[in-house]
Amino acid sequence: YNTWSTFGSLKREFVSRIFLIFICSSSYYLCFHISLSFVYGFLQNLDKSIDNKALYDTFSAFGNILSCKVATDASGASKGYGFVQFEQEEAAQNAIEKLNGMLLNDKKVFVGPFVRKQERENSAGNTKFNNVFVKNLSESMTEDSLQEVFGEFGKITSCIVMREGDGKSKCFGFVNFENPDDAARAVQELDGKKFDDKEWYVGKAQKKSEREQELKERYEQSKQEATEKSQGVNLYLKNLDDNIGDDSLRELFSGFGAIASCKVHFRFIMRDKNGASKGSGFVAFQSPEDASRAVS
Repeated sequence: YNTWSTFGSLKREFVSRIFLIFICSSSYYLCFHISLSFVYGFLQNLDKSIDNKALYDTFSAFGNILSCKVATDASGASKGYGFVQFEQEEAAQNAIEKLNGMLLNDKKVFVGPFVRKQERENSAGNTKFNNVFVKNLSESMTEDSLQEVFGEFGKITSCIVMREGDGKSKCFGFVNFENPDDAARAVQELDGKKFDDKEWYVGKAQKKSEREQELKERYEQSKQEATEKSQGVNLYLKNLDDNIGDDSLRELFSGFGAIASCKVHFRFIMRDKNGASKGSGFVAFQSPEDASRAVS
């Protein structure tokens, strides 16, 4: 499983389904993508102690593995990523489902779709960039020091650390590369790295319109997540008897599960300006399962 000799036999099996999972280390994410041809998955934060055998043992529980390898550098040390190739689609999909959120040597992984480089470029408007944004700099970071770090990736045309009127660093800056490929490589290699005990964020320098669009998308996503989270948790009640108050309503429903908050429940019964019940109200459970039991 730690050799790629099996690829020679794949020519004879070209018409069959081959499922390849790519595993990489950097943060806390594990992403896989499955289709009917050579398919790649992406795993970040693979522990350095994970070798070919450990990787094979982890994934072989889900099905027959055609090949498995952890990438290493010239010294033989793990680069924190590797490859697993399944024979069957079902095995690969099962591995994705079961490994989502698991701890692998105390490293949490998240399983999600892997986006190929070309698809990532297309989704970003297929635009390359030269200008790189870096934040969370130490206050002592100068333009010369910043250029020294980024200069390892290619020729720099400009470099600036943004400062207040009194000269104090704002702890962020911009680095412009002559070659967009060098800019992309710098982002890939430096994002998340620590300098002077500060973990850098390094990414494409966005235009105002791009930042606004990203904020809008994040807002819409958070609204959607909040809506999905609340569905099945909040119950709307109507035709309540006039003598039912907050306490009696809470007592009635508490048998089905934990209710979210006593403070909120003081306002669950809707009353008119005279304080009389309108015959409707809400009960919020802490879990959808409890709410479902109350309804059924």
